[in-house]
Amino acid sequence: MSHPENVYLNMCRYILENGNLKEDRTGTGTRSVFGYQMRFDLNKGFPLLTTKKIPFRLIASELLWFIKGDTNIRYLLQHNNNIWNEWAFKNWVESDEYHGPDMTNFGLRSLHDEQFSKLYENEMDKFKARVLEDEDFAKKYGELGPVYGKQWRQWENSRGEMIDQLKNVVEEIKRNPDSRRLLIVAYNPGEVSGMALPPCHSLFQFYVADGKLSCQLYQRSGDVFLGVPFNIASYALLTHLIAHECGLQVGDFVHTFGDAHIYLNHIEQINIQLSREPLPFPTLKLNPNINSVFNFNMDDIEIVDYHPHPTISAPVAV
Repeated sequence: MSHPENVYLNMCRYILENGNLKEDRTGTGTRSVFGYQMRFDLNKGFPLLTTKKIPFRLIASELLWFIKGDTNIRYLLQHNNNIWNEWAFKNWVESDEYHGPDMTNFGLRSLHDEQFSKLYENEMDKFKARVLEDEDFAKKYGELGPVYGKQWRQWENSRGEMIDQLKNVVEEIKRNPDSRRLLIVAYNPGEVSGMALPPCHSLFQFYVADGKLSCQLYQRSGDVFLGVPFNIASYALLTHLIAHECGLQVGDFVHTFGDAHIYLNHIEQINIQLSREPLPFPTLKLNPNINSVFNFNMDDIEIVDYHPHPTISAPVAV
């Protein structure tokens, strides 16, 4: 029987063999296809990839951050999660209040200049410490704008009313599980310009059948090597959390892409990953005493029997 991870590995092979060479905003270049879909049966184990180690705690803390409606990196830093730091740091070093060394084009420069990279890391460490220690500074410079959490929990309509999309969908799953309107939209055209990063995972929809909850994500843009493994696990976890509250089993996670791409400086790493044999998926355990998706904390979520191949490092295209 084919290992469920092969649906991801097969996408990697397909892009390598059929992808178009395209330029991108980072200047790195990609192999890209437009329109691709994967399907994971969540009853065959939790889809945390095993052909390389994936840091589940980062995925879980980011998802809880979204669910809380938070848009400030302070919560993430409190959980040792640094995946959104760069965008907040950029706002700080480009502000009139910053008087440190020049950090212009810090992302690109730190890739090519070892001395600058050390300087960048030092400034970033000072920035992170100040966000954690100074609440007023965090409110001003830890903010990322109306990103995912804001759209999920406080979508503002034309009348100035706030719509809690996530809460409404959870309640509708309980009340009317056959509804075809069980969807949440993160890509808000009216607020994209104020976001640190326009949402890559743009909208997602739930579907209930035979007592099982399934989820389909539409992702407008997917970094297949670095980002997509996080997205798979994140939306699988969200599906489990909502199913838990609604008294349902889990069904499928369907992952649909617009532009699915492999950066040209990730080709070697992808080939290493493709040379590895998938291992058994782990199991997700949730605290049975938590009855609401909005009440979960990190201690309530556990991955069991995760024994992946080693990490494969790769540069982030910025």
